[in-house]
Amino acid sequence: MKASLRTVRLELAEPLRISRSTMTARDAVWLAVEHDGVTGYGEAVSSVYYGLDAGTLVRLFSAVGLERFADPESALEALPSAAVPPAVVAAVESALLDLAGKRDGVPVHRLLGTETSFGVATARTIGITSLAHAAAEARRLAANGFEVVKVKAGSPDSEEDVERVRVIRDAAPQVRLLLDPNGAWSAAEAERLLPRFAALGVEAVEQPLPPGDPDALGALAQKSPLPVIADEDAVSVDDVRRLAGRVQGVNVKLAKCGGVRAALRIAELIEGSGTELMLGCLTASSLGLAPAVHLADRARWADLDGHLLLAHDPWTGIGGADGFVRTSGRPGLGVEESDRRGRQAEEVTAHEDVA
Repeated sequence: MKASLRTVRLELAEPLRISRSTMTARDAVWLAVEHDGVTGYGEAVSSVYYGLDAGTLVRLFSAVGLERFADPESALEALPSAAVPPAVVAAVESALLDLAGKRDGVPVHRLLGTETSFGVATARTIGITSLAHAAAEARRLAANGFEVVKVKAGSPDSEEDVERVRVIRDAAPQVRLLLDPNGAWSAAEAERLLPRFAALGVEAVEQPLPPGDPDALGALAQKSPLPVIADEDAVSVDDVRRLAGRVQGVNVKLAKCGGVRAALRIAELIEGSGTELMLGCLTASSLGLAPAVHLADRARWADLDGHLLLAHDPWTGIGGADGFVRTSGRPGLGVEESDRRGRQAEEVTAHEDVA
């Protein structure tokens, strides 16, 4: 097999502020794997939180050595033993599954065991922003068909978070609300605040406590008036094993767990435990989101809006603008590059024949 890489800049439509940072753009590295005239694609994005910049991602992709394998199946079999971070494993797996699906003429969800195409409601994130902007965004999203809104929390003044949820609830009374402080609260703060958010109709809260103490998160979940979904504390299969049955949900992001097959192992692990699956994402293009969309029928909560936060999505094929992401039924991931001219303006560099 032959592989090449391309690095592009993904600009957000507006800055996204969360409790620990504000993001305006991130780099994406696209992997193309070609075999017998068919090409599959995957994407990894830079992340300060996970210590991955574009240059590091390029080096790590090169270290996988895809040229050693005769076909996508043999590469997929060997991939779990690759000494690279989960984000790189997930992107390589994406390209190989896309390639295998295109070669066989079937969508990836069929390779994963779901026969028919489907669509699911996705949450759409509203960051830490002014009350007026939050209310306007909520009205706009509800008018466009969104049924789920995720509200970022963790402001220095927690009353601002309460008021932001209140104005969003007033502006869009019919939407389901999720809350995400990204680990900003102490246990005492969480115990004080969660009843107030429950009274405003919030459905569940992600990672209210700082990551690193799953016992504390589990203890909070047992007395919380809201379901508690672990995110930063639920990175790997082993992390989820420690939390299964102790929290009400785990947010699985393919870039942090290592791809769709790792996510399927997590889904199997928590089945029947009382812990339910959420599928989340990083801010990325439709290419980066597509593998998770092919799993989304298995999740209670889908938070797959990363491509919707971009000023220009250089790929298309999973929908989302109406509040629902969908598999298309086309072979492979079912995505394709959108307007070439728009993408050329964002392209940083290409790295040919890296693997």
